[in-house]
Amino acid sequence: MSREGLRVRDISNDEGNRLLRIVRRSSGSVVTWRRAQMVLLSVQGMDVAGIAKVTFTSADRVREVINNFNEDGFDSLYPKYAGGRPPTFTLPQRQAIKKIALSRPADHGLPFSTWSLSKLAEFLVAEGVVDDISHEGLRELLQREEVSFQAVKTWKESTDPDYEAKKNRVLELYDIAEGKAEAGPGDPTVVFSMDEFGPLNLLPRPGKQWAPVVGRKSKGSTGSPRRRRIRATYKRTQGVRHLLAALDMNRDHLYGHIKANKKRTTFLEFCRYLRSLYPPEVRIAIVLDNFSPHLSTKKDQRVGEWAAASNVELAYVPTNASFLNRIECHFTALRHFALNGTDHRSHDEQNSMIRRYIAWRNRHRDNEELRTISLRAKVA
Repeated sequence: MSREGLRVRDISNDEGNRLLRIVRRSSGSVVTWRRAQMVLLSVQGMDVAGIAKVTFTSADRVREVINNFNEDGFDSLYPKYAGGRPPTFTLPQRQAIKKIALSRPADHGLPFSTWSLSKLAEFLVAEGVVDDISHEGLRELLQREEVSFQAVKTWKESTDPDYEAKKNRVLELYDIAEGKAEAGPGDPTVVFSMDEFGPLNLLPRPGKQWAPVVGRKSKGSTGSPRRRRIRATYKRTQGVRHLLAALDMNRDHLYGHIKANKKRTTFLEFCRYLRSLYPPEVRIAIVLDNFSPHLSTKKDQRVGEWAAASNVELAYVPTNASFLNRIECHFTALRHFALNGTDHRSHDEQNSMIRRYIAWRNRHRDNEELRTISLRAKVA
């Protein structure tokens, strides 16, 4: 593979969701987050030069991260710092201990659902992995290997029978929009990434602000608080609103309409607006999820009929694979800049804030803080 065509290897749906969790995590190693961010950008079809631009690093660094991930997988995302006292156990021993700790006892014929430190230490000695190890020594070793005792979680795995075909088509459309691939016969030349954000309630939202440092003698008072106050209780008496948003990937321009609902009729109204932004002879594509109003059903064929009559391709991401939809990250930035720390008393007030944010975002596409916040949630 050429240097310019370097891409990350094909990843499974589970691996894609794992990368997304690392990027969305607000704590942990910054090095790991940046490496996962670069890999996820490559998964979404962005080339080395584009990744280097949005992550503010060099193309050589991006190539190194992608090559390391292709060879070593997720282990390459976590930094290995040298120094300190020499390890008690050899590298093969530590790798074997970590591998067994991450396995299930039932995989080794044991009648346990999980490992305790005592059971794990006993098994390691019985299997000849180590001659002896204390419970505390085992705990510290696992901690150094970044293995901790955590609650079991559930996850959604894509059962879409057309997963690969849908994923590849979405990535192909991204390449066309970014000028990395030529549009073939019948292919669209303009690509939108679209989704709904909401419901938008009127409620006090947590946030942060600059405030004077707390002092023993100047903690403020009820009449003159040192920090901005928002209501602790509220009543929802004015209903909700929904933001229908789309990212024009050719122009990197965000559009948004705030509506009282997100039914199929409302969705089609927004799609007609997107269609009106380009001449009818220009074929466009809309990347979107499988939310029921986005689909044609036996009883309601309006979506498919409109797309066929309007020179539009509807490209659906696979089920439970929202990490492929590039509009998602912009919702996190919207929440950070326009909603966190607010207590709007009317929808007109909140809607105005959202509209003004979208206008600001379109004027400041290259703002470093905006890109950083967007990338933390998902790749822009």
